[in-house]
Amino acid sequence: MADSIPKIKIMKGAEADLSAATFQIHDESHTIGNALRWMLMKNPKVEFCGYSAPHPSENVIQVRIQMYDNLSSLSALITALSDLETLCGTIEDSYMTSFNNDDYEKWIEES
Repeated sequence: MADSIPKIKIMKGAEADLSAATFQIHDESHTIGNALRWMLMKNPKVEFCGYSAPHPSENVIQVRIQMYDNLSSLSALITALSDLETLCGTIEDSYMTSFNNDDYEKWIEES
């Protein structure tokens, strides 16, 4: 059986205190990369954040996070992922409420 690849991996070269680190996230693309970068940059303790997809044939993105005051970039990443999950849930709830309650033309396909 093949070894499973971890979803998130800290790349070599990270500061010992993780105040600056690059994280590799497997099975993701620009869709989450841009949203995650946006969420990280909303944090005033984040000095820099950028992401890239190294090669189109690789299903992976790399997120670089640098923090002010030697704070942990890993903590910032975990918080941003949690906040992004909450935001997506809020959008889904709003969409479903609108979908179920708003007055718009509905078409039902009959065989």
